[in-house]
Amino acid sequence: MSPEMVVTIGRQALEMTLMLSAPLLLTALAVGLIVGIFQAATSINEMTLSFIPKLIAMAAVLALTGPWMIRSLVEYSRGLIESIPSLVG
Repeated sequence: MSPEMVVTIGRQALEMTLMLSAPLLLTALAVGLIVGIFQAATSINEMTLSFIPKLIAMAAVLALTGPWMIRSLVEYSRGLIESIPSLVG
């Protein structure tokens, strides 16, 4: 196994991680920003106020993108496992 192959496999793993985590992280960021603006506008300083909207929004995004996430992860894992003989030999 050459160093280029190791770097390629690592790069693909990082790309897959970013692709799978992006929808949830961006949702949490957007909802947090909206709740923060609402709290600033209304002078409500409750720390736990942003937790429930984030939880609901992330559950909705996970329900919508979950099948795509699972499919992508299974395809990546299958490709990686199937490439083991060519990587070793």
